[in-house]
Amino acid sequence: MHILYLHQYFVTRKGTTGTRSYEFARHLVRQGHQVTMMTSGLDNDEFPVPSGQERIEAMCDGIRVVAVAAGYNDPGKGTGMGGARRMLEFGRFARKVAQLGRSEPRPDIVFATHTPLQIGLAGMKLSRHFDVPFVFEVRDLWPEGMANVGALTNPLAIWYLRRMARKIYRAADHIVALSPGMKQGILRYGIADQCVTVITNGSDMDLFRPDLDGSASRQRLGLGDRFAAVYFGALGYNNGLGYAIEAARVLKERKRDDIVIVLHGGGGKRDELQALAARYGLDNVVFSDLVPDKAEVARIVAGCNACMTIYRATKEHSWSPNKMFDALAAGRPVLINVPGWLGETIENNGCGRYVDCHRPEALADALEELSGDPELCRQMGQNARALAQRDFARDKLASRLETVLQDVAAKGEHDSTGG
Repeated sequence: MHILYLHQYFVTRKGTTGTRSYEFARHLVRQGHQVTMMTSGLDNDEFPVPSGQERIEAMCDGIRVVAVAAGYNDPGKGTGMGGARRMLEFGRFARKVAQLGRSEPRPDIVFATHTPLQIGLAGMKLSRHFDVPFVFEVRDLWPEGMANVGALTNPLAIWYLRRMARKIYRAADHIVALSPGMKQGILRYGIADQCVTVITNGSDMDLFRPDLDGSASRQRLGLGDRFAAVYFGALGYNNGLGYAIEAARVLKERKRDDIVIVLHGGGGKRDELQALAARYGLDNVVFSDLVPDKAEVARIVAGCNACMTIYRATKEHSWSPNKMFDALAAGRPVLINVPGWLGETIENNGCGRYVDCHRPEALADALEELSGDPELCRQMGQNARALAQRDFARDKLASRLETVLQDVAAKGEHDSTGG
């Protein structure tokens, strides 16, 4: 089976962002399938498109990568842009993929992964051009996700994106959703239940491990003997990390200088967060700079005692964040302020604590609890690793995707979910 795989943010483990598409594509190649990955070659350290060229081709672990000169490859770059500028770049990338993809060898199936939503338009067009099935993967509900956190308030923009989502969902022969909440959001557009399969984000069992030595990272960050809880990921608007800064302020007021919060990553809100921590005079918040690859991220996690999954408070909770699943693989307790299926997963499996997203002092309370009970931390870490292996191992999830693609491709013609 030849899969034309569309993902603007494709990176390998040499990058620092999510590697779901790389891991899934690599699995498909190992199973004997042919994968052509179309991605952005701008702001791309691994597959850069030279100035004046439209595209380049490269082979990467058996994956044929076609990088095009449009959009941007680093999602962190987008967190520093205004909404209109981001939408413009998303549209440029989707149009370029739709244009250049027509010259690719005919695939058996087109698989496009969101975000951004606009990549679904390219998937639709290429599916129709080649007259092959189209599968769309939804990693975030647009516009609902942005509207729920207040990142999108323009009624016209919300209407436009909702109309676009409906068009893409109904054109797809099948949809992959990354969480139960996302599936419910898709079904509200009139899509049939059997046309949507949930395949959550996965745990990188090889890279994030309980036995990994993180002592060098711990020393580099100056953590000393303090109990360290790390957040690793984007420092953007949606992440709501002012919550973690406020928790650090509470700990400071309680004179808990033995606890430190580590914020690792980049994004549009990093400078603002650093300024807030400085204004409070917090020496219990450490900002960790971006590192060369994800292996070093794993060592930073290994050098800490617990992990945090933090998001801005919102009315609906449909996320499937990479950071939580990798924290499980690392065998670290998880402190999460997202209710719904994520918080329930952590609480019900004894992997950590759900903390109220409206009360930063709840995070401070949980950090004090864990810092004072090493045996509880050890048991939660063991439970976390076991859960990752049982339910979220990436090879198992990749096999589920392979089955979906094979089943849809076996129908042999382009149909659609149809509503």
